Amino acid sequence: MAFQPTELVIAGWTGRDEAALRKHIEELAAIGVKPPKTTPIFYRVAASLFTYADEIQVSGPDTSGEVEFVLLQTENALRVTVGSDHTDRKAETIGVSLSKQLCAKPVSSESWAYSEVKAHWERLLLRSYIVENHRSLVLYQEGPVTAMRSPEDLLARYGELPPGHAMFCGTLAANGGIRGGERFRMELEDPVLRRKLSHEYAVKILPVEG
Repeated sequence: MAFQPTELVIAGWTGRDEAALRKHIEELAAIGVKPPKTTPIFYRVAASLFTYADEIQVSGPDTSGEVEFVLLQTENALRVTVGSDHTDRKAETIGVSLSKQLCAKPVSSESWAYSEVKAHWERLLLRSYIVENHRSLVLYQEGPVTAMRSPEDLLARYGELPPGHAMFCGTLAANGGIRGGERFRMELEDPVLRRKLSHEYAVKILPVEG
């Protein structure tokens, strides 16, 4: 049976590189998002947003995905997968917590035991692609997981992650700036064990009537 969390945490502003973190803050500031009070910061959202769906529905055209590694605490072990913290960018200018709550959070149905990748964690790579204007996939984000704080660092700052909890752990800067797409593909690559976690989903835009 697939993991279904009872609690969902979105860790934000988790960049380890201060220059890259400032760049992401500036990206969001350019679209009206206020800087965070602390870095990192941990947002709580409804666990029901966690989904393995290959299509999500959003309100209006102002949403976009973000590739992240995701920690899953099962009864027996800490596991890692790849997910998208899909976010409403228009609502983000009102409040980040609100924007996080408004969109589903797609994840891969497959995961790895963290113990299998811990020793070579710094070799893992995150990557995302989007489809724009009915064209082919274009590279949207790419970089090492070490651009973000380590799982140990985040858990030490957040506190215990009990069984049934999931945590999204931060994202990379977007190539060409933050923007939406008709489809979003995300990957977590392990070049040491030569394997990859991936998931792709379509974004269906619902009309805004008022």
